[in-house]
Amino acid sequence: MHEFLVCGIPENVRRFEEIGDWEAAMALIDRWLRDTRISDLQRQRLEYEKFRIKRLLAAYPYDESDALEKAKEMIRDLDYEEFYRLIDEGCVDFILVNRKRRFFERFIQNIGFARPEYKNRMKRDPEEEEHRELIERRIRALAEGAAPKTYTIQVKLKVKVDSHDDYFRVWLPFPKKGLQVEDVKLLYVSDENYFLADNDVPQRTIFFEGTSKEYVVEFGYKIREWINKIDPSEVQTCDMDEFLDEEPPHIVFTHYIRHLTQQIVNNETNPYLKAKRIYDWITTKVRYSYVRPYSTYENISQYVAENLRGDCGFQALLFITMCRIAKVPARWQSGWYVTPYFVSPHDWALFYVEPYGWLPADPSFGGARRYDEKLRSFYFGNLDGFRMVANDDFMKQFVPEPRFYREDPTDNQLGEAETHNKKVHLETHIEVVRFEGWEV
Repeated sequence: MHEFLVCGIPENVRRFEEIGDWEAAMALIDRWLRDTRISDLQRQRLEYEKFRIKRLLAAYPYDESDALEKAKEMIRDLDYEEFYRLIDEGCVDFILVNRKRRFFERFIQNIGFARPEYKNRMKRDPEEEEHRELIERRIRALAEGAAPKTYTIQVKLKVKVDSHDDYFRVWLPFPKKGLQVEDVKLLYVSDENYFLADNDVPQRTIFFEGTSKEYVVEFGYKIREWINKIDPSEVQTCDMDEFLDEEPPHIVFTHYIRHLTQQIVNNETNPYLKAKRIYDWITTKVRYSYVRPYSTYENISQYVAENLRGDCGFQALLFITMCRIAKVPARWQSGWYVTPYFVSPHDWALFYVEPYGWLPADPSFGGARRYDEKLRSFYFGNLDGFRMVANDDFMKQFVPEPRFYREDPTDNQLGEAETHNKKVHLETHIEVVRFEGWEV
């Protein structure tokens, strides 16, 4: 899916994009689309570029005055000079639109990631902080050898289609059974006209088609805390070509990533220890950062390697790419981070070694805990039970297939919707109804 991203855009289009003249870029794309010389792949790439530009501009909603006011509101004692100093130091995300700065929707949070000393000056929710501390204590207990638990989780997913149309096709994430997940059940659905994809599809969804603008799905599952004890001396090489290949546009063995992987792995031959070296490098070198929609990036793993920043999925894709270059089978896993108190989309990775099979690696959660070696190391080969798994591969198509570009072509965590003739937005609300096995 989206193989056409291997084709770049013409230089004259790129030139207008670089100076922030997006209207001129769109007009020039239309001229190229009328040119009979272009290939089918280039045509698809240019059509997608128009979609990408719209998504990109939507991710930068604030002009300079709005951004300054929001920053002053969220960061205590921030003044005009300090704000512009942060811009000059490269800590504030913006693009040019008609030669004026437009600021990323989550630029304030990214200041905190780029400059940790600012986190203490940012407004926080005390209740949310307390809940996070409770979860952190459980992770520390697991890292220190506590017996793993199995949680029984029940979730209600409510969505509303943001459109005045009268016909919709809607795909919502649904849990997959396998590895750490079992006993998946559909408990309630608000519309009887639905299709539940088989468990073996890469990205599992429950699909609706009809006139309703609101849908409610309730499901339950059991998930175990995934703890492994690995003896590297027992690890053997294996041959799993399916998980060693390039998968453009985001798993590409570029010259730089090949060079970087070789430098990291060096002379190590043990597959488990090669993956560990890659994990250690990412979790100590790459800084977490919120990113714009995945659909606006041309090669995510290359972006992370060059910029040393990225969110959970970005870091997972670089880990997968490097593992495959190093001949360690690796793949994607994602869905939600689910606790008794909050739910959030989340992505991580799996890698394979004989005789242990698939093992988890969560570089972003490990990197976030680099201040504590025991916690950082925990997320290599182990995983907490605060998850809902809906996807075990990325950039794969839904069943049934959509007619239009997806808002998130990488996977599905908040749902997708369309009408007869266009893509439409979903408003998503997730509620944890039941979380058995958790003790405060």
